[in-house]
Amino acid sequence: MSAPERIPPRGVTADAADTRLLARGELTVRGRIRDASNAALYCTVAYEGREAPCIYKPVAGERPLWDFPDGTLARREVAAYEVSEATGWGLVPPTVLRDGPYGEGMCQLWVEAVPDGELLALVEDDEPGPGWKPIAFAEVGEGRTALLVHADDERLRRLAVLDAVINNADRKGGHLLPAEGERLYGIDHGVTFHAENKLRTLLWGWAGDPLTGEALSVLEALGEALKDGAALATRLAELITPDELAATRARVETLLTSGRHPEPNGDWPSIPWPPV
Repeated sequence: MSAPERIPPRGVTADAADTRLLARGELTVRGRIRDASNAALYCTVAYEGREAPCIYKPVAGERPLWDFPDGTLARREVAAYEVSEATGWGLVPPTVLRDGPYGEGMCQLWVEAVPDGELLALVEDDEPGPGWKPIAFAEVGEGRTALLVHADDERLRRLAVLDAVINNADRKGGHLLPAEGERLYGIDHGVTFHAENKLRTLLWGWAGDPLTGEALSVLEALGEALKDGAALATRLAELITPDELAATRARVETLLTSGRHPEPNGDWPSIPWPPV
C-alpha cells in the first residue's frame, strides 16, 4: 500500500476536501501541547489516502470558566471559523466539530508558522515609528516602561474586524500565525461570542479609526448572512445560544452604523494577560 499523501503547509481558505478530511478522517493522537490552558492534542488525521497534522481539543478537557457555560468552547472555535469563512478573508484554519478518541471536540488543521517579520514589538519611544501602531505602555522591569506596538498590517486589521464581530476575549500575540503565501491566521477562539462586550485584544492600534471600504463591504454581506434563515445564521444557531447569535448581529450592525473600529469601553480589561 502506498504511503498517504501529506498535505503541505499552506495559507489558503479551506475547500470542502479539507473539512471533509478533518470531519471524516481517522484521528491519531501524537502528543499534547502542554502550555495550552485546555486539553489540546496534536494529532494526525487520515482519510482516503490523505493525511495532515491537526489539533484536537476535546470538550472533556475544557476547564470551567466563570463567564462561559461549561462544554461550549469547542463549538465557539467552530463558530469563529464559520464566520471567518463568511467574510471571505480565511483568517481561521479549517475547523470542524467531531467525535474523537476522547469524545466530541473541535478539530483544526495545523498551520505551520513561517518567518514573516515582527508583528509585535516593544519600543523605547513614546510614539511608534512608521509602520507600527501603539497598543499600550508596559512595564519591562527596573521601573522602566516601553511602548507595546503591533504592525500596521492589513492582515492584522482584518483580524481586528473579525475579533470585533465574534467578540474575542483573548487575542494574544501567540494566537497570530503567519503562514505560507503571506497569509495570517488567528487561532484559539474558545472564548468568543459572549452576549456581553468582552473584546480583549492586542490589536487596538486602529481603535476609533474609520473602517476600510473593504471591511464595510464585508460587514454588509455578513449582516445579510446572519439574517434568520440564512445559511450562516442557521449554522451558528447550532453552535451558540440565541442570545449570543442576536448579540453577534448587533455587533455587526454597530460596526456598520459607527463606521469605525471599536474602542475599549472600560468595563472589561482591554488587553489579555499574559499578552503573548
